[in-house]
Amino acid sequence: MPVATPEEYAEMLDKAKKNAFAYPAINVSSSSTINAVLQGLAEAGSDGIIQVTTGGADFFAGQSVKNRAGGAIAFARFATEVAKAYPIKVALHTDHCPKDALDGFVFPLLEASEQEVKAGRAPLFQSHMWDGSAVPLEENLEIAKQILPRTHALNQVLEVEIGVVGGEEDGVSHEINDQLYTTLDDAIATVEALGLGEHGRYMAALTFGNVHGVYKPGNVQLRPELLGEIQQGLAAKYGTEAKPLDLVFHGGSGSTDDEIAQAVANGVIKMNIDTDTQYTYTRSVAASMFGNYDGVLKVDGEVGNKKVYDPRAWGKAAETAMAARVVSATQQLGSAGWSTK
Repeated sequence: MPVATPEEYAEMLDKAKKNAFAYPAINVSSSSTINAVLQGLAEAGSDGIIQVTTGGADFFAGQSVKNRAGGAIAFARFATEVAKAYPIKVALHTDHCPKDALDGFVFPLLEASEQEVKAGRAPLFQSHMWDGSAVPLEENLEIAKQILPRTHALNQVLEVEIGVVGGEEDGVSHEINDQLYTTLDDAIATVEALGLGEHGRYMAALTFGNVHGVYKPGNVQLRPELLGEIQQGLAAKYGTEAKPLDLVFHGGSGSTDDEIAQAVANGVIKMNIDTDTQYTYTRSVAASMFGNYDGVLKVDGEVGNKKVYDPRAWGKAAETAMAARVVSATQQLGSAGWSTK
């Protein structure tokens, strides 16, 4: 099936919220990792989200040039074409764009989608993230208010981060401290600035102790119940449904099944996955190299084994390993079996 249209993406998100599951949003940085995500989602019978960061887009464009917007466009066009062969739907998303990267990343991509829509075609992406976690909340929301009308006009979804996710991802780094917990007042300020959908659809990455990167269960104190308390507080204040916000879970590596289940039950419909799939892909490559060292290397004057050092050999194994981790994510989040029929 082709990449989801904006309308189909909205239906995907509505379905997740109604049926209390979340989509895995997998970060990619190459055509090979895109293929791995598509393989995994198809094997699981799950729709999903494929996303790219500024650093991933830089890598798509070529490490020797500075063309992250071009890299993101290349990602979108490649994914749009190859996704047609798979029996699931995916949405394309840009992840974690801080303030100093807006002019070189999100804004050019919005312009590219505006040109596509003007020509009668679909936008290149279904959603974009503005990461204002490094600036004061008031400034964060003011910038979001400026972006939301543009995404709304394109029928895209804006993702905002309200609070601070600790750790580091693609140069966006925060300390691990008490700032990792969004408050009800923060959420109220968000609704006052952005509305509840009437000005355009958005997803909110509220923080409840999240940390990017690698950590063992128990090293960070996650409080997924906080999401439920915030949703209840907003519902009481604005007289809305029980879970008025569409929520996103960042920094989930090392989270327990129970923590993930609680977050999903409290309105999380998208969970970012990057560290685990990176490791799984690279771990497979390492196994191929170490297990076949005398084939991938020309040892003691020998010629090696082309069938082993051919990138397609170890690349297929790496894609299959990463696909298996994607399948696991869909099962953990409950999206397995919910593909568009």
